[in-house]
Amino acid sequence: MKHLVCLMVLLSLGCLCGCTGGDKEVVLKIAETSDVHGCYFPYDFIRRKPMEGSLARVSSFVKEQRKLHGDNFIFVDNGDILQGQPIAYYYNFIDTVSVHASAAMMNYLRCDIGNVGNHDVEPGHAVYDRWIKDCQFPVLGANIVEKSTGKPYLKPYEILERDGVKVAVLGMITPAIPSWLPEQLWSGLEFEDMVQCAKKWVKVIKEEENPDVLIGLFHSGPEGNKLDNVVENASQEVAVNVPGFDVVFMGHDHRRFCGKIANIEGDSVLLVDPANKAHVVGDVTLKLQLKSGKVVSKTVEGQLTDMKNYQVDEDFMKNFSKEYQATSDFVSRKIGSIKQTITSKDAFFGPCAFIDLIHQMQLDLSGAEVSFCAPLSPVAEIKKGDIFMSDMFNLYKYENMLYVMELSGQEIKDFLEMSYAIWTNQMKSPSDHIMLIHDQKQAFGWFKNPSFNFDSAAGICYTVDVTKPQGEKINIQSMADGKPFDLKKVYKVAVNSYRGNGGGDLLTKGAGIPKDQLSKRIISSTEKDLRYYLMKRIEEVKVLDPKPLNQWKFIPEAWAVPAAKRDAELIFGK
Repeated sequence: MKHLVCLMVLLSLGCLCGCTGGDKEVVLKIAETSDVHGCYFPYDFIRRKPMEGSLARVSSFVKEQRKLHGDNFIFVDNGDILQGQPIAYYYNFIDTVSVHASAAMMNYLRCDIGNVGNHDVEPGHAVYDRWIKDCQFPVLGANIVEKSTGKPYLKPYEILERDGVKVAVLGMITPAIPSWLPEQLWSGLEFEDMVQCAKKWVKVIKEEENPDVLIGLFHSGPEGNKLDNVVENASQEVAVNVPGFDVVFMGHDHRRFCGKIANIEGDSVLLVDPANKAHVVGDVTLKLQLKSGKVVSKTVEGQLTDMKNYQVDEDFMKNFSKEYQATSDFVSRKIGSIKQTITSKDAFFGPCAFIDLIHQMQLDLSGAEVSFCAPLSPVAEIKKGDIFMSDMFNLYKYENMLYVMELSGQEIKDFLEMSYAIWTNQMKSPSDHIMLIHDQKQAFGWFKNPSFNFDSAAGICYTVDVTKPQGEKINIQSMADGKPFDLKKVYKVAVNSYRGNGGGDLLTKGAGIPKDQLSKRIISSTEKDLRYYLMKRIEEVKVLDPKPLNQWKFIPEAWAVPAAKRDAELIFGK
């Protein structure tokens, strides 16, 4: 009896001191990678040189955090991991039997939750369905809906239990996929508006799960333009208009961000975006005070942690040495040779051997009369000498297919009017910039608009008057063979699948073709990506001797030539 009384006294003292088993502080550490784009190793297989960032450095960070925080460390990836470096391409399309390298690596890192990005959809069902099965963690996608059932194609959210704290993570993707990718790559699916989808699932999560922490894992930037009446970047809009989120992890736009905003109820939401290529990691700390097992208060802080401060994890490298060697062998295969160095830098200022090589191949492969093409990377280069498989990722960056479409002469002109209007300035004097650029260099460089939408044409001869506004810039003089060009005639035009599906708005807003009519204009499509056919073509030709086609030019030349030289030095250096 005496012992029982003593025990009761001790327990009562414990309650008075606030030291019961349910009273404690829980610290959760959550890290996010996003838009890794095939940068698994600290080596650029395209340029054949070491690079910063990579999952190999993230591995060192993750292992450090697990030692510090144990099971209270949560690691998530926010999509766009299946495209970029040749290793992703190799395991997407060449070695389709092994566990996908990206899945194997994320399994090694004990990733807790993954998400789907638009470039993960780009390689098609066979690739991403296999990848999802290879991942030993849930891959989310609340707003990816099966048309046949109306239900999410992937798990909409995941619940994690950590040290008495219940964490809910809702995953979504930018719904603008149909604006960029042909339907065959996402057949049977549709993509819901992010705000409406979040409202629906947050209600379910709150009612059925009652979590202590709610996190958004959204492959979408904070805010941005509409594409075909769909908001591409809506993460901030969700955070503001759907109350309940503590943290929203963002991606897709490749822009670093870490900061707090207030939602419509006045509560703070932390927005985090680690940009791309695993240079930095979104690093969030949540401190929760529990009383009698219930969360009574919490604080949320975030930062972007630079992977430069972490050494390459040698155990990671050893574990994936087979994948490294397989990729190295793949990119080292010689496919031809080229007589002089070519670069996409020249493409902005006039006819360019780099872009015209693609134009010519598109025309040869398709039998089209006109070709549209843009510099997918502003600083791509193929050096004189042997051409290796690695060079093909410089020549053509994305896994686009090649379409042949029917466009009228007027639509071709209007397409080019918009392209050059988002590319070139309307010069008022000889001292003006010829390029449409920012006042100072931005995250994406000097250009005001993405250079992958700066299409030029081949198969026609035309001038671009840089003193004129959109609608008056382009004067198409003839076909390349000298035959008359007719604004009323229908021509066969070679475009990549991104453009042919409305990407960049050049066919819709520029040429004025309704989005729902684009598919009806497609005469043919390649089965495989354009890079594959370009590679095969080079293997057939064996030796390339590319020259500018010289089928267009800027006028008046007295203004344009000096201005182009000035802007080239500003944008790319001397």
